[in-house]
Amino acid sequence: MRTIALSSCLFLCLALSALSALSAQAPHEVPIRNEPNHHLVLDNAYVNVFRVSFPGHAASLIHQHDVPYLYVSLGPADIMNAIQGRPELHQVLADGQVGYSPGHFAHLVRTDAGIPFNNVTIELLKPQGEIRNRCDKITEGPLHDCEKPSPAAAANSPMTALGRAISIRPLFETDELLATSYAITLKQTYTETDSPGGTPRPRLLIVQMGSEVRAEVEGETPKIVDGGEAMWLDGAKSWKLFLPGGKSATRFVLIAFR
Repeated sequence: MRTIALSSCLFLCLALSALSALSAQAPHEVPIRNEPNHHLVLDNAYVNVFRVSFPGHAASLIHQHDVPYLYVSLGPADIMNAIQGRPELHQVLADGQVGYSPGHFAHLVRTDAGIPFNNVTIELLKPQGEIRNRCDKITEGPLHDCEKPSPAAAANSPMTALGRAISIRPLFETDELLATSYAITLKQTYTETDSPGGTPRPRLLIVQMGSEVRAEVEGETPKIVDGGEAMWLDGAKSWKLFLPGGKSATRFVLIAFR
């Protein structure tokens, strides 16, 4: 009887050890703040902004997206997106591409193609409601209210030349925000004002790679915002963006919050 009891105890101990080892090896999702390739650079009541960067032939940890988010791709990317419970998705992203996700899933990203992966990921902390395409097809459904150039303008007209020098594209909107991309070749000062008597709208600025913007905000020291960086523009303060002009367009994204 003693031998049987010892054998049973040994078997139970070995079984518990095996289960413990399997549990230790099983992947567990981590909060996005704990994923080492996601670097928090800005947070407030509206957003958490992460600079995402890792090399080719690498993989992120499985991390959780608990809220809706949008992203701005910094350079081209070729990734495998492995969402838990779904087939893996191969995604090829263009430089400057903006995307949106409702979140509420866990996934990992791999750079099997050997191309480094860089973007700015913006967690949206307020409920977003319905998403609507403007000039880009971000979600299923038609395009809405997309400003198109006039077909009547001659190829060498001043209006056509101006259209080449200044491109402003509203990309998409939700009940809470409007995302717009800019590509401006001219040297100029850019600002936006909200309607008189209306509630000031804060904005998030994301400068795309290869561009640089000098931002002046009321009561603050002027700041150079380089490619891949983000800056919060408080709706209660006036601001101006100084664009250097030149052969290459200054490219950036502004997200206006309602």
